[in-house]
Amino acid sequence: MLKRIGRHPLVLSAIGSLLAGYLKLVYYTNRFTTEPVTIHEDTDKDLPVIVAMWHGQHFMVPFAKPSHWPAKVMISKSADGEINAIAARKLGMGLIRASGGRTAHQIKKRGGMRGFIEAVRALKDGYSIAMTADVPKGPARHSGVGIVQLAKHSGRPILPVAVATSRSIELNSWDKASVNLPFGRGGIVGGDLIWVPSDTDDEGLEAYRQKVEDGLNTATRRVYELVGRPNG
Repeated sequence: MLKRIGRHPLVLSAIGSLLAGYLKLVYYTNRFTTEPVTIHEDTDKDLPVIVAMWHGQHFMVPFAKPSHWPAKVMISKSADGEINAIAARKLGMGLIRASGGRTAHQIKKRGGMRGFIEAVRALKDGYSIAMTADVPKGPARHSGVGIVQLAKHSGRPILPVAVATSRSIELNSWDKASVNLPFGRGGIVGGDLIWVPSDTDDEGLEAYRQKVEDGLNTATRRVYELVGRPNG
């Protein structure tokens, strides 16, 4: 019964709204530093982009987006995903309800192909797409190839992004989730754009997948340096 109540739309909506309010509190009570300082101006000419992030480090990513960037975020159709989707919508993000997988069965079950097609169309319409590079449920911080395939077929570049705060609670979850806390310092770090040519073969896709993984890990290490903490 408690499980059913917890999945009721009204309950999920209330939790999602509270999450959005809490994340705003975290953002406005932390002193954020962005690196490079000119990342938004430098990226404007290459919009739209595919914003790559790690699972567990994604809560504050909506605040890395300038107000003039129309964007959608890809979020799973799970109950937890519903809460995140409600929060993201209240933070000004459009939604694509899907997630990837490592097998054909997982991709079909999670709506991965439909989400991929929707993401390609959104990019063509001028929306940047935010999505996690690692695939549920792990291994964490190991990029899947889906985000590289999206860059290949859409012709749009991947922008690795990491966000962290000096105060947070680290959860013992598969994705090493970090619950950011208010009243500290925050950091937003963007990596170099990664362009994937349309004629890239399977061997090349693996090389670009590794490039995305390395770019995200580099951004993550740097953002934790900015807030004075060990790598999360």
